[in-house]
Amino acid sequence: MNALPGAARPAQIVTSRETGRPPRWLPFLVLGIGLLAISFGAILARFAQANGLPSLAIATLRLGLAALIVTPLALWQSGRTLRALTRRQVLLTGGAGFFLAVHFATWITSLEYTSVASSTALVTTNLLWIGIASFVLFGERPGSLMLVGIVISLSGSLLIFWSDSRASVAGSAPLLGNFLALAGSWCFSAYLLIGRRLRASLPLPAYVWLAYGSAALFLVLGCQVSGTALAGYSGAAYLVALGMALGPQLLGHTSYNWSLRHVSPTFVAVVTLGEPVGSAVLAWLFFGESFAPAQAVGFVLLLAGIYLAARGEGR
Repeated sequence: MNALPGAARPAQIVTSRETGRPPRWLPFLVLGIGLLAISFGAILARFAQANGLPSLAIATLRLGLAALIVTPLALWQSGRTLRALTRRQVLLTGGAGFFLAVHFATWITSLEYTSVASSTALVTTNLLWIGIASFVLFGERPGSLMLVGIVISLSGSLLIFWSDSRASVAGSAPLLGNFLALAGSWCFSAYLLIGRRLRASLPLPAYVWLAYGSAALFLVLGCQVSGTALAGYSGAAYLVALGMALGPQLLGHTSYNWSLRHVSPTFVAVVTLGEPVGSAVLAWLFFGESFAPAQAVGFVLLLAGIYLAARGEGR
């Protein structure tokens, strides 16, 4: 026998409080805030490069400073969890940190060779790779509305890339830059998939500290091997690096990591497809990188695909 409509709502609220689940709208709001913060990532990276910071140093400082900032919170809230880590959790954390390190190293380097629009459009194609991996590895089948959103969003990304390449905007070696951005997308896909498994058993401060910290260690090792210095740059360069740690990394990526416990990694990947829109608009404002009408159509497709995917995820 069906319950009365008026009686169902209080029961649902009690169940939600008992299970500790947030309201259904909260993950979508958090992801929106994270997307806005992450859209500044490419812009700040360009500013850091203009101030003399090498790409590998930018990636290292971004993650290293973020890990240092979150350390007190992680030790205070999750000290007992961190001391009780299993061997499997340590190995998975190392894997997540490795892929996150390679993601930032390749993607930030790509900005030296290609435009912001192309770089961000390609690095956010992780939706495709996560969808394939989730189906092959975990047997997860996205719903019909989610699939439509995926197709429309990817079409928008491809249109942005195609239009940008025809316009010959920025970049001394677009082919190399585009490949590096694509490699960054593969690595970020692996990072999200591993993160989903870890977030099921680790609180957010512990996971963020472990993932960002281990990624920073891998990047420091990369700097040592390549001879990239981390000291001796201007105060403005370090200020931009700090801004990247606070904004795109801690606010942006941490929003994504929090959401992994409440929505699927496929949907998180769909939301990241909105980054080219924000980054391209900001690149136009700060660097004068104009975009063609076809790119504007691509932006509209991206946003429409995200909306449809959100509807599918909500169902």
